[in-house]
Amino acid sequence: MPEFAALLNGYHRFRLGAYRDQKERYDRLAQEGQSPKLLVIACSDSRVDPAQVFDVDPGEIFVVRNVAALVPPFETAPGLHGVSAALEFAVQKLQVKQIVVMGHGMCGGCKAALSKELHGAPRGEGGFVADWIGLLDDARQMVALHHGTEGPEAERAMEMAGVKVSLSNLRTFPQILAKERQGTLKLRGVFFAISDGVLHVLDEATDEFSPA
Repeated sequence: MPEFAALLNGYHRFRLGAYRDQKERYDRLAQEGQSPKLLVIACSDSRVDPAQVFDVDPGEIFVVRNVAALVPPFETAPGLHGVSAALEFAVQKLQVKQIVVMGHGMCGGCKAALSKELHGAPRGEGGFVADWIGLLDDARQMVALHHGTEGPEAERAMEMAGVKVSLSNLRTFPQILAKERQGTLKLRGVFFAISDGVLHVLDEATDEFSPA
């Protein structure tokens, strides 16, 4: 399969290039462990890699990626809570100072949330995605009311609304809310438009995104 062969070719380039160039950094990370100050919650979309967008070195950011960069609300019900586990580790163990929720343009998860195209699909055939992006249902109602459910304007509004939903859900985690109120943890929302390469930063005081 050529896809895996391409990965191996990339590995060899990395091993002889970036790894060798940053060997001192990698050695230090291996000996001292990681101590990133930022957690970035981003989409799994292959076009939006936070490390590339923010041009950071290994060890600088702790990253959680999933469909549509979503954070579920805090809950204690039994289950496998992957995002919650990553948050717990980053906030309690790594003691990150900032959490950045990074939405992006042309997000397939947000588009599916808006169109409801996967609603009712069996799990394994779209149902898992439908369940997950159901986190955006309340926000979708407001987007649909003001922008409809089709077209670039509606999709952009849904993508930006998704960032706000995740920020709101982050604040349902008691430890995160407590640290934010103490001033030891800062929550931020950003939006990266892959069409033009512009990063927008959310001002929660005005509820508006502006170019960085």
